[in-house]
Parts: sequence; structure tokens; C-alpha cells
Amino acid sequence: MNGTLLWPAVVATPLLAYFSLYRWPETAPRWLWLCCLPALAAAVWPPPALDIPLWPGARWGADDMRRGFLAFSALVWLASTLYAGRDRPAVPYGKWFWLAWLLTLTGNLLIVISLDAAGLYVGYAVMSLSAYILIAHGGGKIPRRGGRIYLQLAIVSELLIFSGLIFRFGETGFALELLHWRRAPAAPLTALLLLAGFGIKLGVWPLHFWMPLAYPASRPVVCAVLSGTMMKTAILGLWTFLPAENPLAEWTHWLMAVAVISAFYAVVAGLPQKDSRKVLAYSSISQAGYLLAIVALAWQQPEHRSQWGILLLMWTVHHGLAKGALFLGAGLARAQRLQPAHWLILAIPALAMAGFPLTTGAVVKTALEEGLTGTPYTSFSALLLAGSLATGLLVLRALWRMYHSQPTGDADKFAAGGVAGWIILSLMVLVLPWCWPLMDQPFAASLKTGKILSSAGLVLLAVAIATIAVKFPISVSRRSFNRHPGMVVSRFIKALIDDPPLPTPSFSPDRLWWRDRERHWNRFWRRDAVSFTALTLGLLLLAVGIWWL
Repeated sequence: MNGTLLWPAVVATPLLAYFSLYRWPETAPRWLWLCCLPALAAAVWPPPALDIPLWPGARWGADDMRRGFLAFSALVWLASTLYAGRDRPAVPYGKWFWLAWLLTLTGNLLIVISLDAAGLYVGYAVMSLSAYILIAHGGGKIPRRGGRIYLQLAIVSELLIFSGLIFRFGETGFALELLHWRRAPAAPLTALLLLAGFGIKLGVWPLHFWMPLAYPASRPVVCAVLSGTMMKTAILGLWTFLPAENPLAEWTHWLMAVAVISAFYAVVAGLPQKDSRKVLAYSSISQAGYLLAIVALAWQQPEHRSQWGILLLMWTVHHGLAKGALFLGAGLARAQRLQPAHWLILAIPALAMAGFPLTTGAVVKTALEEGLTGTPYTSFSALLLAGSLATGLLVLRALWRMYHSQPTGDADKFAAGGVAGWIILSLMVLVLPWCWPLMDQPFAASLKTGKILSSAGLVLLAVAIATIAVKFPISVSRRSFNRHPGMVVSRFIKALIDDPPLPTPSFSPDRLWWRDRERHWNRFWRRDAVSFTALTLGLLLLAVGIWWL
């Protein structure tokens, strides 16, 4: 078998797996995790790039950065699919959920392996629009509201990205290959459009407001892939579509300010929340600030782009694995009462998020601190320490809310297979520093005595503060934190759609008269009323097309 055929298998396997639900509706969901294996194999043993005869420049493959994205994305999707497929019988999923799940997975993987701009955009569109069904699938007021704000912002994001791509397409001499895009300079307007579009997907402040509404409306397993992999594709898009010599490099100070506000505002807004999924949503907003800061630093220092790219990849993998494990743990806590062994495993990704020694969190924060040395932002190292403390408080709050969300009576327990995926993700944040060559140098630096004492001390300080807060609770009004700007934006968009500000036409046809005429003809052709209407419209369109030609 030709190795390059592995790339079509990465995209086609999830789509073909959907048809197994019709043949084996009861047992097929338990085995859908197997459709992630081609992506995992392509990340570990990448075949040569494959030219696809879809459009000029269409190509699938993976460089070193995409291999990292593909590996952790496949792992998070595998664990989450295993988790959902082995969920309790009382939790209905259904074919619509699995169709949206597999389409979202396909779009996510297509983004990672596409080496041309058109393929990437198709992947974004498929992933973003299919995820709406995952969010709103539960039914009820909250899922509908969360799904609506997500879909509205997803469409706005797609329009901004599409506009930026059109400008970028012209700037690169109408080439779709991303290799040309990395060399061609970008105009400030193009960069702003792409930054805004991908900023919505990333969830960075002030474009974050859809996340605290969409995450609590979704099942925890959906949140795991939303935060673990899907929001990370925005970083890949920013890194890929914009060149190293970015016109926004002069705005690095402003981008760094936005990153710092995002990192700390989310902690302040997340601590009063009572839903663990909402707390973790604000944690994702906080981490998006760190990712934006790394991208901004890479734009400011294009000569060190490769080093910043490695750090960006490490931070993305760290956060994707840890946050995926935390969301799956939140779902497990809502399903059954956890045993001490469960809490011990759940503490591993939480400690990694806080930067505890021997975890991926300590490695990436050490690497960022070393990268800031020699830049105008060396003093930001102090903010890193404060950020570790703030992140520790936020994840402790999430764990505390998970503890209180456990069912009080008897509940259906998860199958062992579903728990296995969560355990794998949780342990990966401990295993990676020992086996991933990219982490060798920062891992060794994080093992210095001073670093260990600093990292462990901050986590212990966060535990002490959390303990005091539990013993002596402070009443905080959550009214201001529950006034979501996302609802204001959502209602504004809905009002524009329902009543667009269009000029009054000089001629307005009598719609009721025409509707009566159409119904009269339908009654005349009683048997095939719908068919006749469709045939009439088709003939009219054909006539217009012939006249146009």
C-alpha cells in the first residue's frame, strides 16, 4: 500500500465510520474511536505529502508543527470518542449527534493536514458549523441559547477569515500553496481581519464572550474537544496564514496588553462561577492570552520564529491534553461519585495547568520565561509567576465545583473503556516531558532547585488561599459576571436578521395574492403539488440561465 494513501484515510475514515451506525446502532458507537487511529499513525509515521486533484495547489501532508497538532488532536478526539461511546445508557446521543461529531472531527483533521489555503478554509467551515449541532443537541433553553451565540459568532468569524483570505490570495499572486503565503508580505487590513476572525475562534479577550455561554450548554465531552483541539486550530491558522514579517509587529505592545488582560480578567471572572464547565471555559480564555502573547513575540522577532514556533507547539499540546482531561473529568464527576483514585488522577492535569514540577505546565512556563530573556518584555516574568498562582486558584475552583456537582444517590457508572480515555489524557502531561525531544532542554531547566521550589511553592500557596476561602467564604455578587456581553451581541445580530435596515422598495408585490395563486395551482395538481412547484421553479431557473447565456 502506498504510504501517501494514509492522508485520504485520515479524512475519509470518520465519514465512512458514520454508516456503521445504521448497521450496528447499538454497538458501533463503542468502536468509533478507531477512526482516529489513521490520524495518530500519520502523526507518528508521516508519509510524503500527497497532491489532491481537487483544485490547483491542493495538498495534504504535515511538517513538524502539524505533526504535533495532528498527534495531540487525534489523541484528544480518540479519548473523547471512547468516552462518549461508552457513556451511560441513560444519556442519549443518537445519529444526529454522531453525524455532527464525525463531521467536526473530519473538519478538525482537514485543517491540520491541509497544506493549501482552500483546504484549510473548508476544514474551518465544516468544523465550525458542525459543532453547532454538538452544542445545541441537548435541547432546552440553555443549549439553544448557547448554540445560537456560538453559531452567530462562528459565522462572523468565518466571514472575517474569508475576507482576509481573499486579500491574502491577491497579495500572494493568486497562489493557494501555503508555502508562498509565508513569504509574501501582508497588508495591515489583511492581518487585522485574520486576527479578528481567528481571535473569535481562539476566545481571547475581548472576543471571548461566546465561550462562557456555549461551554455550560454543551456536554462535557463536547467541551473537551472544543477547548482541547478546536480552539487550537485558530493558532495554527494565525501561524500559517500570516508571514513572519507581520505588519502588526509594530502593535506588539498592544497585543501583549490584550494577552495580559485576557490571562487575568478570565481568572477574576471565572472564580465566582458555580458551574465547573464555565470555570474551565474562563480558564481556556486565560490560556488563550498566553498563546496570543507567544504569537505576538514571534511577530516582533521574526529571526527567532522557529524557536517561538516550538514554544507555541509545546504550549498548545500541553493545554490541549490538560484541558481535555479536565473536561472529561468534569463529565465523570457529574455522572457518578468519584473515588479517591479518580480524584488523584484528576489532580494531575489540574497541577499541570498550574505549572507544578515534572509536568508539561512547568516545562512550557520555564521555556516562556527563558524566551522572554533579552526581549523588551523581560519584566513579564513576574506576571508569569502571578499567572501561575491565578491559574492554580482557577483550577482549584473547578475541582471544588466538580466535587459539589456529584450525584447524591446511586447513578449509572461509566464503562471502564470510557474512563480509560480520560486516564490516558491525564497521564500524558506527566509522560511527555520524559519522551518528547522538543521538551528536553526546558524540562532540564525546570528541574533546577530554584525552579522546583518556585513552581511547587506557587501551587501550595494557591492551595492555602483556596483552603482559607473555603473555611471563611466571602459573599460575592455574581450579577456583574452574569451580564454576558455575548447575549447583547447575540440579540443585536438576531434583530438585524429579523428586521434588516434596508431601504423601503418603490415597488412591493402583493405577497398574499401570489401565495394564494401558488396554493390554487397546488390544489389543482393535488397529487404532486410539491413536485409541481419544484418543477416550475426549476424551469424558471433554466429559462433564466438560457437567457443569461
